[in-house]
Amino acid sequence: MTSTDDMQILLTYGDIALASSLIVIVLIVSWRLRLKLTKTLLTAAIRTVVQLSFIGLILAWIFAREQWYEVLLILTIMTLIAGTAAKSRVKRTYKGLFTDTLIAVSTSAILVTIIAIGFILNVQPWYTPQFIIPILGLILGNSLTAISLTSNQLVESFYEQQPRIEMMLSLSARPFEAVHEQIRAAVVNGMTPTLNSMLVVGIVSLPGMMTGQILAGADPTQAVRYQIVTMFLICVSSTLGCTISALLIYRRFFNSRKQFFLPY
Repeated sequence: MTSTDDMQILLTYGDIALASSLIVIVLIVSWRLRLKLTKTLLTAAIRTVVQLSFIGLILAWIFAREQWYEVLLILTIMTLIAGTAAKSRVKRTYKGLFTDTLIAVSTSAILVTIIAIGFILNVQPWYTPQFIIPILGLILGNSLTAISLTSNQLVESFYEQQPRIEMMLSLSARPFEAVHEQIRAAVVNGMTPTLNSMLVVGIVSLPGMMTGQILAGADPTQAVRYQIVTMFLICVSSTLGCTISALLIYRRFFNSRKQFFLPY
């Protein structure tokens, strides 16, 4: 490692190689406990290095050019990948699942990013890649996790509790009333990781964004302020995403005559 005059530590390829070697500890644990995760761990480690190295080159190129259409293309690709990732984590699929997850991910993340860029940070111009790309990426990463948890639990509960839902409908309950408990439980499940993070942030854990800024030499007070802002952005985006996802899935399981059915 080399240090600059302002105490900023610059990582070398040797430092990265040393950090990568720590994966051996994880592989040994997996082997000794027979977790059968060796292949998955190696794949994840390799993809981490390759994907981050690749995106680093792309971001360096985009940061240097600052063309709005190139930034918009990157944002679109990120959103599509997030929608696909959210869909892939739902065990029971149905026709239109990708559309639902994509709408939930994109609507919540883009809306919150616009608020952050346009009103909170007041970035000029709006497409400044240094701000909009990491902010959208941070929000997308957390939103897709929340949305996938909500979607997976809600679809599973609809399948498992079909008799109960149909019984409530037969007793004159409206469609939303019949599935309200399932929707509530699914949204709470999706929000749990975000809420848990907010409850212990700064006490038990220092989030990655804040830690990265401090290690890069930023003022700790500014790093804290940025982290507070991002935590609230993530919370709002996750809440909106989970709610939108739940409502879209709810509509898929009822036909125009308000009858419950299992889509395929």
